Amino acid sequence: MDDFAQDAATAGAPRIAVAVDLYDWHARDLCAAFARAGARATPIRLAQCGFDTRRRHGLSIHGFGGDLPDAVFVRAIGSGTFESVTLRLSVLHALEDLGVLVGNGARAIEICVDKAATSFRLLAAGLPTPPTWAVQSEDAARRIARRECAHGPLVLKPLFGAQGFGLKLIRSEDDLPALHEVEYVYYLQRFVAAPKDARDYSDMRFFVSNDAVVAAMIRRAPDWITNIKLGAKPERLDADPALSRLALRAAESVGAQFCGVDMICDEKGAPQLLEVNSMPGWRGLQKVASFSVADRLAGDFLQRMRAGAKTVARVA
Repeated sequence: MDDFAQDAATAGAPRIAVAVDLYDWHARDLCAAFARAGARATPIRLAQCGFDTRRRHGLSIHGFGGDLPDAVFVRAIGSGTFESVTLRLSVLHALEDLGVLVGNGARAIEICVDKAATSFRLLAAGLPTPPTWAVQSEDAARRIARRECAHGPLVLKPLFGAQGFGLKLIRSEDDLPALHEVEYVYYLQRFVAAPKDARDYSDMRFFVSNDAVVAAMIRRAPDWITNIKLGAKPERLDADPALSRLALRAAESVGAQFCGVDMICDEKGAPQLLEVNSMPGWRGLQKVASFSVADRLAGDFLQRMRAGAKTVARVA
């Protein structure tokens, strides 16, 4: 942790808190990128941060003593109870209230981690997205499946899930798990079938940063779950302008400074937006990108900070 700070130790270098869960490949890659860009990056865990009303600014940010960082880059908020995650998001809200640049901001994270809220924002922005339902009773879910499965399967997703885990194809109401197995929320989305001439399953990930698509990839898999973590293979995608504009509008609809936008083409070749990830990984994307994704993220973040973020007064 100190190595990165020492590498970038220059008078007046911005102090960036990088919120992580584990000090993994992504955390190391990002901290090194901030150091190369002339910033002092300190990994923190939001689980170790909180409120302290004895302090002038009312917050306790682990690794910064009685001070606050100049900005916070949120790579992860970490898993936990509803109460603990709420507290971590409240810390991010408070930092923004104090004039600290937080990327992504707490509101964008709240929207993106909640798939139902993301679907709502995409629809409200007039963007193409598969029909979606989110209900809190097994009877309601069964009624939806009974009606909709007659027109094709649905995908059941964890409301707060990520990386392709917990997905299930629903072909009839009898495929629905019990209410307690889905944390008392059924999030159901119309399954988007692959074009009939497709040899495999695929979708697209667009990586957006500072109002630009910086890279994109196709994820191919023999099964319908096309996540890199679960074995899908990435291929570089030179996206056409129309798809890039769609990805940018999706990012704007959720208020994300940077994000991963997942898109798929239906049987007729029309694009459909599936999800927007406000804390996207880029290890798979890095395999097909011709530049350092972390360097681009760090550079864009610092540019945003210098362009308009307020400077927080140091507290002794």
